Formats: sequence, C-alpha cells, structure tokens
Amino acid sequence: MFQVSEIVYFCYGHRLLDYVGKCARVHGHNGKVEIVVGGETLDARGFVMDFSDLQVAAQRFIDDTFDHRLLLRRDDPLVPVLTAQGETFVALDVNPSAENLAKLIFDHLRGLGFPVVAVRFFETETSVAVYSQPLPAGPVATP
Repeated sequence: MFQVSEIVYFCYGHRLLDYVGKCARVHGHNGKVEIVVGGETLDARGFVMDFSDLQVAAQRFIDDTFDHRLLLRRDDPLVPVLTAQGETFVALDVNPSAENLAKLIFDHLRGLGFPVVAVRFFETETSVAVYSQPLPAGPVATP
C-alpha cells in the first residue's frame, strides 16, 4: 500500500474525568496530528492523493472544532458553569483523551471520503495516540 501523510498543528485545552492525576485538572497542549492516507494504486499523476486536498480538509476541521478551544466531556461539572458565563467550549460525548480525539478526526475525514488509514495524535512530542483501520475493500473514492 502507498501512504502519504499531512501534519496539522493546533492548541487546545482539556481535562479528563474519571482520572486521578494531573490531567484531571484543566490544562492545555500544543497538539500535532498526523493524518495518514493510503491506497493500493496511484492516480494518473502518480499520487495517492494531492497533499493540499488533505491538508485543507484536515486543517479546516481541526481549526473549526478543536483549535484554541476547551474540550470537555458533556457531563463535566464545568459545562453548566461555562455555559452560564457565556464561555466557549466544546462538549464531547467522550472524554477528550488523545485516543478519542484521534478517532474523532479519523471518523470525520473518512466520512468525507478520504482514504484515511491512521491518525497519530501527538499530545506532546513523546506521547502519541494512534487510531487506525484498514481501508474498506473495493475502490476508495477520494474527494
């Protein structure tokens, strides 16, 4: 399989519920996400896909959804407090762990038709969560 990837940088804050340790407190990260797409064949240009198509879609989703936002689980006790104060945050159905964020990005881009095979979510330079799935059987339509 041929593979290419794009990297997107962004900043976000979060905290983890049901966790004992530093990450139970609100804190921030300078995140990095590597999106890997793949294919068994190349197009007429010799590409799995155009890097810029992947970069634009990934950057748009991450900027619009996560960048410079506080990510909380929907049942976090901070949600009503922040709502009452008119503060901006993102309420997720899952704990905003690196693993869950990698899957959310993967699912969104795969849903747009990108042949995503893996998302590597760097919470720090040394702590990386990976979510991956093989490509579905048959031809994959690229956006």
